[in-house]
Amino acid sequence: MSQPVPASPSTSGSATTVSRAHAPTSAELLDFVRGAAADPELIASLPLDPEGRTWVRLDGPGGSEAWLIGWPPATGTGWHDHAESVGAFATAVGELTEHSLAVRLPADGWKTLELREDVDRGRKLGAGRGRAFGRHHVHEVLNASDAHAVSVHAYYPPLPLIRRFSRSGAVLRLEQVERPEDWQ
Repeated sequence: MSQPVPASPSTSGSATTVSRAHAPTSAELLDFVRGAAADPELIASLPLDPEGRTWVRLDGPGGSEAWLIGWPPATGTGWHDHAESVGAFATAVGELTEHSLAVRLPADGWKTLELREDVDRGRKLGAGRGRAFGRHHVHEVLNASDAHAVSVHAYYPPLPLIRRFSRSGAVLRLEQVERPEDWQ
């Protein structure tokens, strides 16, 4: 079971800063998560649970929402998106696998979609590696290894909602819409 951690360390001294005069881009968020993932003191501050993911909210750049997340072996997010937010994540410890769809899905008005055969993408992100993504990016992130992984994630604007999906072959089905009060 997922477990939030009440502490809220700040990464202001270790990561790239972004002016609050403009919204951070996905590239600026990627710079931030890479910098935070390279901060050994920050990474060591996250208590790890052997059974469920743990997380701590961080101060992200330019009003973004950021999270430090611990991933026990064989845990993952399931298929989801981040609505209108752009984002980035970087692995600090271990290795994460991301499966994503190389197609822009409609924002609203659907429950089930049949996907083309050529939309699946996959990548492994070891320690120090990260990636940025745009609005409506649909993916799942997994720790398929036998060791804990830790990562840093950032989103702008702060997540208004997360849509969760199930996937069976080419069929993607909207299952649930979560709001911030569901995970904070």
